[in-house]
Amino acid sequence: MPTIADSVSLKPVIAVIPAYNEDRFIGSVVLKTRHYVDRVLVIDDGSSDTTARVAEEAGATLIPHAINQGKAQAINTGLQRARELDAGVVVLLDADGQHDPHQIPSLLAPIERGEADLVVGSRFLEMHSDIPRWRTVGQHALTLATNVASGVALTDSQSGFRALSRRALDKIRFRPGGGFSMESEMQFLIQQHSLAVQEVAVTMTYAEGPKRNPFTHGLQVLNGIITMVSLNRPLFFFGLAGLILLVIGFTLGVDVVNRYNRYQTLATGRALISVLLAMIGMQALFTGMILHSIRAFLASYREA
Repeated sequence: MPTIADSVSLKPVIAVIPAYNEDRFIGSVVLKTRHYVDRVLVIDDGSSDTTARVAEEAGATLIPHAINQGKAQAINTGLQRARELDAGVVVLLDADGQHDPHQIPSLLAPIERGEADLVVGSRFLEMHSDIPRWRTVGQHALTLATNVASGVALTDSQSGFRALSRRALDKIRFRPGGGFSMESEMQFLIQQHSLAVQEVAVTMTYAEGPKRNPFTHGLQVLNGIITMVSLNRPLFFFGLAGLILLVIGFTLGVDVVNRYNRYQTLATGRALISVLLAMIGMQALFTGMILHSIRAFLASYREA
């Protein structure tokens, strides 16, 4: 089985930058990034402005999407090209100037030392970023949900500023339609493939307001997390829900019995709800166990 030591060669270092209508920032991001990597790949995800032309003039290798396919698919396209170019390590960063390319060496260091397969730049370690308060609250909420669901603990699950070793590059592929939950999905892939992950402190700049409605974006990420839990940890997803329903049903059942013993009257409505909840809970619990067994069988079959 490959180990971290097998993937510590950093050459070539390739930056992957997904971009959609970012002609205001993409040129400076590419120029700054080129100082720290061997090649910059910009995936123009169906932009309607001059993002593609500016990126090429700044020295990036352009990979165009004819139509907008979303961030996850843009990253998939970039990672696939990086594999074809035999990248030793890949740096992921955004095109809007939020991430500071001067901090790329900090991301590369743990991989170079053979300590990590994947490094995440965290806004919430010792460095201070001027983050709007509403963003901080939302990011911490999504991080908590992602950490609990994936079983991998990070301080900044939504940071898109990351570095992947060759071993991580070979393992990580995002599901189609993953959209902006791909950072959360990466934590599930880390757990699934037993990748070693570290965080380093970075600063981020918020030059503009959000392009998407923050509430809608948060719900999209949360929906993606729920979907990934059901796909990757079915026993946790269905089993926990089933157990909760069983406990509620049992509690109601005990209350029904106590009321009957005290008043000699059957609380029919409560009794029916108790039985219904217990049945649904049992069904969910067994569904989780069955799906968990199927998933484990398929995983062992693929390894064989």
